[in-house]
Amino acid sequence: MNKKIDQLAADNIRAIAISMVEKAKSGHPGGAMGGADYMHILYTEFLDYDPTEMDWIFRDRFFMDAGHLSALMYTQYYLLGNYEKNDLKNFRQWGSVTPGHPEIDVKRGIENTSGPLGQGHAMGVGAAIASKFLDARFKGLFDQKIYGFITDGGIQEEISQGAGRIAGHLGLNNFIMFYDSNDVQLSSMTDEVTTENTAMKYEAWGWKVITIDGHDHEQIRKALTQAHAETQKPTLIIGKTIMGKGSVTADGSMYEGHCELHGKPIGATKADFEKTLINLGANPEDSFAIYNDVAAHYKSILEQKIAKSTEKKNEISKWKEENSVLAEKLELFFSGKLPDLDLSSVIQKPNAATRDASAAVLGYLAENVENMIVSSADLSNSDKTDGFLKKTTVLQKGDFSGAFLQAGVAELTMTALANGIALHGGVIPVVATFFVFSDYMKPAIRLAAIQELPVKYIWTHDSFRVGEDGPTHQPIEQEAQIRLLEKIKNHSGDQSLLALRPADAVEASVAWEMALQNRKTPTGLILSRQDIKDIPSIGTSRFNDALQSKKGGYLVKRVENPDITLVANGSEVATLIEAALELEKTQKIKINVASIISEGLFRSQSKAYQESILPNGKLIFGLTAGLPVNLESLVGNNGKVFGLEHFGYSAPANILDEKFGFTSEHACNEIAKYLEENNFKITK
Repeated sequence: MNKKIDQLAADNIRAIAISMVEKAKSGHPGGAMGGADYMHILYTEFLDYDPTEMDWIFRDRFFMDAGHLSALMYTQYYLLGNYEKNDLKNFRQWGSVTPGHPEIDVKRGIENTSGPLGQGHAMGVGAAIASKFLDARFKGLFDQKIYGFITDGGIQEEISQGAGRIAGHLGLNNFIMFYDSNDVQLSSMTDEVTTENTAMKYEAWGWKVITIDGHDHEQIRKALTQAHAETQKPTLIIGKTIMGKGSVTADGSMYEGHCELHGKPIGATKADFEKTLINLGANPEDSFAIYNDVAAHYKSILEQKIAKSTEKKNEISKWKEENSVLAEKLELFFSGKLPDLDLSSVIQKPNAATRDASAAVLGYLAENVENMIVSSADLSNSDKTDGFLKKTTVLQKGDFSGAFLQAGVAELTMTALANGIALHGGVIPVVATFFVFSDYMKPAIRLAAIQELPVKYIWTHDSFRVGEDGPTHQPIEQEAQIRLLEKIKNHSGDQSLLALRPADAVEASVAWEMALQNRKTPTGLILSRQDIKDIPSIGTSRFNDALQSKKGGYLVKRVENPDITLVANGSEVATLIEAALELEKTQKIKINVASIISEGLFRSQSKAYQESILPNGKLIFGLTAGLPVNLESLVGNNGKVFGLEHFGYSAPANILDEKFGFTSEHACNEIAKYLEENNFKITK
């Protein structure tokens, strides 16, 4: 070790980080100054990766929780050669590769998009779970470490309880997290917010906790060495650091540890920017420069990392030669592709609830997809993920041979873990709960959409037909909220989420096929609790009919030159078919019925196809168990939607159907009213 070069490197990181914030006129310099010592020691002496292949699957991973400390990450990777000086000078500017909060960019070392505090380290826990899962299947290959970096804000976010509990419960000794504890947060000192004993809290969850001076390089080394040696527990390293370490005023007096250093440029505080640069050994005329001795040191570090990863790669190559079958499996896992599947072979019970149909598919997947982890928020027997669980075992400390994660009552944590599993790669994450509790999941769903992660969500109990549980459990507005993400484009130009609400059991099988084939974005399956009448086949088979769902929507009842088209998704489709048959029986009227499983996907089809299903300028009536807005853009200006505009009530599902008007008889009456309003004569 070289104490002089280590201190010089840490100060170099501080100087460059504050220069980025100063030039951008916005950002968070103080925390970057406090965390510089830990980052330097971690990256130069402990974190293993291949600088020539940043996406090498066997690399260690670093998950930043505190996205506002992006300048710290960018500077660290600048020293390692992943960014150019101009990249840092363009911090927070249009089109730059250094946005205000880190956005996933594996080629430059950024493993996760972070910003909303708490989710970053939860993703790290998810990656650690994926690593353990893979290590159980490829012994000795995934001995990697997953590192997290968290601050006071992340520790305070409620998600930290779920992540801490699960990591400790599972004994994730491959997860090491640094807590940058500087007693300062954005608008106050931490003692105005909390008096909890963080060390005791994590120890109670089953973590190894080490408290150090976060600026003492020898203490950092010792703590990381102890964390590496731990075989039973995740490790929390509480580093007591100083906000704005190294800041001085215009007269050279130290000005450290103050709240204002957190969230604005140094020059906008009582500290002096240029004098602080000088105090850190930087040249104010070229404050983005890497010091000569630091550059030489990092050059040697890169050579060491390349040599070490080359040695590991040689070992893996030998393993692949000796284990050709496992090697093929490993390649398949990380390709994102699936083995050959035939979901048409899954036998669905007649008139089944779509949650039960999903259970049948999950049972098939448990036997045919070896790299899938399914998780439920204490609802596996209700959301029917037990269809998967019955054919595997639960992940537990010391045994990751199973494939089911019982997350407990922690929907947001579970969903963030799934993001981390997806980010690690090699494993397909599936998470499940009641649809109404998607409200708890949305922050992590949003990050999955931004990061373009193929996480699968199972949302059951999809309507007011939850019944007796009452308004708190009846999703009225949730579909409208989720489908907004179908209307948002991600940075690749695709709809950021695929939401599928199948109309019957067979369509649920096809929906699962669509979810599995979607490798670009997250997919949500919105499934019923109650049984649904099977949709009659109009082609060679019901499964072949339902394959048209891959266009987002199709006709489940079709006639030439219809007078009106009825449109719905989910269980309301069967209701409309029943109503259509009754109206055709009693009236001289021709009716088409459309199942639009995904509006976003449907709108991506050609105009000609869309109009073949929903004719432009013709009468269109929609039925939805949610807010009318679910279908309003589909029926158009001249159309009409019957939906709910109020919360639910506690009563049996069949009573609610009657009270709310969701019977085929009531649908007939509403359709008749709509036709009369448009001067279509109805026989009374």
